[in-house]
Amino acid sequence: MSERDEIISSNVVTMHMGPQHPSTHGVLHLVLDLDGEKIVRAVPDIGYLHRGTEKIAENLLYHQFVPYTDRLDYMAAMSNNLAYVQAVEKLMDMEIPERAKYIRVISAELSRIAAHLLAVGAWALDLGAMSILLYAMREREIILDIFEMLCGSRMTLSYLRVGGARYDFTPQCKDATLKFLDILPDRLEEYETILTGNRVWIKRNKGVGVISADDAIALGLTGPALRASGVRWDIRKDEPYLVYDRFEFDVPTGANGDCFDRYAVRMEDIRQSARIIRQAVNELPDGPFAVDDPHVVPPPKPDVYKNMESLVHHFKYVSHGFKVPKGEVYSSIESPKGELGVYIVSDGGERPYRLKIRAPSFMNLQTINHLATGRYLSDVIAIISSLDPVFGECDK
Repeated sequence: MSERDEIISSNVVTMHMGPQHPSTHGVLHLVLDLDGEKIVRAVPDIGYLHRGTEKIAENLLYHQFVPYTDRLDYMAAMSNNLAYVQAVEKLMDMEIPERAKYIRVISAELSRIAAHLLAVGAWALDLGAMSILLYAMREREIILDIFEMLCGSRMTLSYLRVGGARYDFTPQCKDATLKFLDILPDRLEEYETILTGNRVWIKRNKGVGVISADDAIALGLTGPALRASGVRWDIRKDEPYLVYDRFEFDVPTGANGDCFDRYAVRMEDIRQSARIIRQAVNELPDGPFAVDDPHVVPPPKPDVYKNMESLVHHFKYVSHGFKVPKGEVYSSIESPKGELGVYIVSDGGERPYRLKIRAPSFMNLQTINHLATGRYLSDVIAIISSLDPVFGECDK
């Protein structure tokens, strides 16, 4: 039989989904082999948003790369800032002030809540529920208001810096954060009233996109998607950084490893993040919010200088930055999507010799074929949403 005859006699049809599809959460192109409406194979085709971020880092001073990290998972910029600056500090063997550690925890957990809210809202929208996205965005806007109060920006923040943070956590920020934490539980109850017991939501997610704990580990799955398969792995608990080991919080897990469990884990993740933030805000110590080292932390803007020497120092910092000892380091954090790691090789200069990013969205996407095979075409939408990919960090 000729190749043409084989194609004609086959029931398998290849369909392209994306990269302009609204439910692919960005520029994801899926090549789907279908037998009727059932998935035979699902191959993700990525790279449409590739910007050469890692190579850009190797041509910038260490402090100049922070704004580029905002553009990775742009829904959780604080987490990206944290992963990068923490890696540089580890390479420099730098200890930051206690207050800076608490500020970073608060910022990262607010960012986690904001990311999960958007994930759940967009997921529901993908499956036909419009209201929940509007509800989720309502609470997310409050977090963005806090970020604006904290650093003057709402989405691409560039707030954390090597050595600490750019600005202090003010009493106004504290009041706004506590006020948000007070209203959040009732708002989460609203979400669950709309979704958790909804028969359409259950039908579209229960038993869909199932992955076992062993397969999830073998495929490099991390974050809520891994914990939904029953693997209690959270870097904040298992490899503590900053001051996470001082706070009481639980690591939620699922039992079935399906889309519904991935939703349930994220909802509980939000509650645990709120629990961490309240402890961190109430225990926030006094003191500096950045290291007292003018070679690492930039001085104030030139217009506040009173002499030529300080003005010269400012421009020297901007144009030369600081040197980092020779060596290599890998540092990772628990981002909203999973393990976000940064690997840096230093040759002793002012720029990274090599920089590589372990992006959780990139790693998690390789499970799509496993999750989708044998399911219906409509289930692919729920599966993609349950992984919550962001292509800024996937494609880099």
